[in-house]
Amino acid sequence: MRTAYARYASSFLAGCTLLCASALPALADAWKPGKNVEIVVAGGPGGGTDQLARLIQSAISQHDLLDVSTVVLNKGGGNGAEAFLEMKLAEGDAHKIVIGTNNVYLLPLVARLGYQWTDLTPVAAVAEDDFILWTYQDSPWADAAAFYNDLPKSAAKMRIGGSQSKDVDQTLTLLLGQQAGAKLTYIPFKSGSEASTQLAGKHIAANLNNPAESLSQWRGGQVRPLCVFSRERMIYTGKVTAEQSWADIPTCHEQGLGIDQYRFPRTVFLPGGVSDEQRDFYVELMRKVSQTPEFQAYVERSALAPTFLEGQELVAYIERDRQRVIPLFKDAGWLRQ
Repeated sequence: MRTAYARYASSFLAGCTLLCASALPALADAWKPGKNVEIVVAGGPGGGTDQLARLIQSAISQHDLLDVSTVVLNKGGGNGAEAFLEMKLAEGDAHKIVIGTNNVYLLPLVARLGYQWTDLTPVAAVAEDDFILWTYQDSPWADAAAFYNDLPKSAAKMRIGGSQSKDVDQTLTLLLGQQAGAKLTYIPFKSGSEASTQLAGKHIAANLNNPAESLSQWRGGQVRPLCVFSRERMIYTGKVTAEQSWADIPTCHEQGLGIDQYRFPRTVFLPGGVSDEQRDFYVELMRKVSQTPEFQAYVERSALAPTFLEGQELVAYIERDRQRVIPLFKDAGWLRQ
């Protein structure tokens, strides 16, 4: 029995060795970047998209997630359109990725830019930004319901500020006006931080900033949140002010505003014309980045909604978001013909 078993074991191990050896070339040939990777930012230096790109770069470096170096390049012209057009022109180049938001697929709806989002290859959405309805500290509205109920009567006086024109803040203003049955006055500023400063000075009645953009003014007692445009309250329970945490902010839906959720994703795209294997490499790279302590601390610090979408789930998300806003853009006269 021992001799037969020994012969069987020897034969089995020899077969396994041949099988494993035959698999090694396939593993060794798995695609990975052969030169430095460019991380293109669809935004200017210092903004939220730029901060995310540099965090991704730092996480890759600190955790040795790539065998090559990375370089961050800002291409913020045209609200990020410059970056996306560059990616279209880089078709087939798997050594470039672009960091953006929903601007990658919404910008072509409102301007002729020379690209469509389908010209690029979606990799992942690595987080989402919530939006909050903010007002100044001693405003007459005790809660979001009171603010909303006043909109049809006083829309001209209740000016709402936000970052940029024909972008996410103004789109949400359109949605809010549609729900309230009122034509709202939207004031565009250069950034969310400027919109928060203007609100703190009582030059506008409200703004629609994401959490991080109004954090310092909230802590300073100059502004206060009325509601968050999310299906559920935010998950962060640590106190931000002496009395409130992000989790204490009611949802706009529970306050009767009629908008169940409004967020924008933090997206990563490759140029078009890359292989499935190359796309899969970057999906896994972004997944690893999102699991690093540095990235998770960034998400909590910025009060982002933890999210990771890729593949068909991400494509479906994009299509839902586009179909939601197309009628709004058409009614507003923004939709590119």
